[in-house]
Amino acid sequence: MAEKPAKKKSGKRNLFKQIAQVYQFTHEEDKQLPWLMALVFAAPIVLMIILGVVQKWMWLTWIFIMIAAIMVGLLFATMMLTRRADAVGFRKMEGRPGAAIAVLSNMNKAGFSFPQEPVWIDPRTKDAIWRGTGYNGIYLIGEGNAERLKHAMDRQEHAIKGVTAGSSIPVYRFYIGNGKGQTQLKDLRKTIVKKKTLQPNTTTNKFMKAIHPHQRFLLTRTELSTLNDRLRTLQSKNGYSIPKGMDPNHPQKISRRAMRGR
Repeated sequence: MAEKPAKKKSGKRNLFKQIAQVYQFTHEEDKQLPWLMALVFAAPIVLMIILGVVQKWMWLTWIFIMIAAIMVGLLFATMMLTRRADAVGFRKMEGRPGAAIAVLSNMNKAGFSFPQEPVWIDPRTKDAIWRGTGYNGIYLIGEGNAERLKHAMDRQEHAIKGVTAGSSIPVYRFYIGNGKGQTQLKDLRKTIVKKKTLQPNTTTNKFMKAIHPHQRFLLTRTELSTLNDRLRTLQSKNGYSIPKGMDPNHPQKISRRAMRGR
């Protein structure tokens, strides 16, 4: 029985220590962080003070409202810290080999799967392609020169069609970067989640077909499992090692702490 309070205190200390580490990491790159956190923390408190003066609250109302305002201010300050920490983490990861798969490595919910080994890598330029899957289809993520990657992705898509012959599984391409037609690292996850392909509705109900002439392509759990097995077999034949400079097993420790605030 005596150990439970100790565990709770230890958990709280670890939480505060983690927040302090995230703050220190973010403040090194973002000098405006203290002012922004102070502003969003003070905003609800100042607003409640003004309302209290105008409404002429009783002292008991003042106590409860101010406690609530402080709690809201702490929430806003934490959200600001998380947002700015994410931005700093992504900026530090940009341009590093394997940054894309580091961002996607913990994206294992909703059927998404992104193996850490690249499916193609240029030993000279370090251009690399990773492949992932989900209920919506297959994803090819490229890092490096877009023109060189295009030809390599053509070959990868041809290889994919070889193990999924006769299927209509869509293959989505993503080129990581800040140029035209490229996907910024910070937007990669949400861009992948939003990707979808429409196909003609195969229902025999004429009324439903008239209302919804198209339906979203989705793999079943069994189909996705079969697809992953086939792609793993393909990967084992010509897999590549992870490029030097980024270990997806330990990607940017601080940025992962920042992600936990999401």
